Amino acid sequence: MELVLYTSAFCAPCVRARSVLGNAEKLLPQARFREVDVPSNLGESESSGIVSTPTLVVLREGTEVFRASGVPSVQQVLAAAALALD
Repeated sequence: MELVLYTSAFCAPCVRARSVLGNAEKLLPQARFREVDVPSNLGESESSGIVSTPTLVVLREGTEVFRASGVPSVQQVLAAAALALD
């Protein structure tokens, strides 16, 4: 399972989302967490269909199982991660 957080440096909500993902990471040791700076990685961001930041994408074996924009709660991240475990 991989959780990818798409962010940008000028995005205040991204700071909060990054903090939430940091807390969730402690609860999901089996997951791989990755942050992608959208302006620095336009190709990946465009191919992933990212239109706003922050956006969280959860992948199971490379296949997207969940996507949400905005600042999630830790509970929402855990629920999204559970979709990748089924």
